Amino acid sequence: MMCNSQLMRPLLIRADASAHIGTGHLMRCLALGQAWQDAGGRVVFLMALEAPALEARLRSEGMEIDHLAVQPGSTDDAIQTADLAHQLGADWIVVDGYQFDAGYQRAIKEKGLRLLIIDDIGHAEHYYADLVLNQNMHAHEGLYQNREPYTRLLLGTRYVLLRREFLRWRGWKREIPEVARKVLVTMGGSDPNNVTLKVIRALLRVDMDGLEAIVVVGGSNPHYKELQSAIQDAHFPIRLESNVTNMPELMAWADMAVSAGGSSIWELAFMGVSVIALSRAEQEDMLLQRTTRSGISVNLGSYRYIEPLLICQELIGVAYNKAQRLSMSKAGRSLVDGLGFLRVLTEWERQ
Repeated sequence: MMCNSQLMRPLLIRADASAHIGTGHLMRCLALGQAWQDAGGRVVFLMALEAPALEARLRSEGMEIDHLAVQPGSTDDAIQTADLAHQLGADWIVVDGYQFDAGYQRAIKEKGLRLLIIDDIGHAEHYYADLVLNQNMHAHEGLYQNREPYTRLLLGTRYVLLRREFLRWRGWKREIPEVARKVLVTMGGSDPNNVTLKVIRALLRVDMDGLEAIVVVGGSNPHYKELQSAIQDAHFPIRLESNVTNMPELMAWADMAVSAGGSSIWELAFMGVSVIALSRAEQEDMLLQRTTRSGISVNLGSYRYIEPLLICQELIGVAYNKAQRLSMSKAGRSLVDGLGFLRVLTEWERQ
């Protein structure tokens, strides 16, 4: 654990969520905030975009929230973020989002602060952060060749950040049924392109006795009423859940999942759930190519080119292949042990 002198100072987390950028950046920061909090520290989230449902979640966790009236990732954003860190007495700022480029990082460092940036694809031209965390399988040093001599890299699934509610499931043993009849659908916290509807239409094509489904959408999903309408006449039990806080329980219930290629993939891997995945962006393509090669998912590719019939066929194929699901479950649990937050705290302690 971190020393008391570190924990006496607050942790400032700069991240945003919206229907456009999704909720993944903020939710994995929540995991890191929980770890700091559980070690005895105070956590403040700084946001430039309004996200009422997620802000309510943060407050329920005992996190503090402040807001910026700036263009996200701008010079004003960096200056005001650094100023707030000094006002709070924070040593460390955590930043997560593709808008936080080299100039933003440099501005934070020039204010004498320590910086951890959470990244997925090496989007910045240069890295000035003290720590760069990329929890994905495709993470490698070559993505960060342009960095300062002092910048340390935390790369790979050893550093996957899971929220505290998942950690209670460490050591839990999953039973693999002969046929997977319980399907969880989770296409991200916002799903602006309504990929969830495409998956529901695929599920409605599945002819299987005993089929059940739970469809999870985020509080910022703009398509809730349309999804409700789509499941009204389903020939099997299907439940629509919004803004849930019990994802580990839902993942434990599920025999398999249809998921987007974001951070949920690592949560499903930790819970040993077999995954059929669709990508929604370049970084998700990179993630899913590696997870499929490692045997923890079936990658259907971009949601734009996948029709419900193909999703239906893959669902049926995986549902009736117990050996494949057992292999996927073991592979996922071997990759994600749930202790990534401890490894990040240890790195903080070394700085």
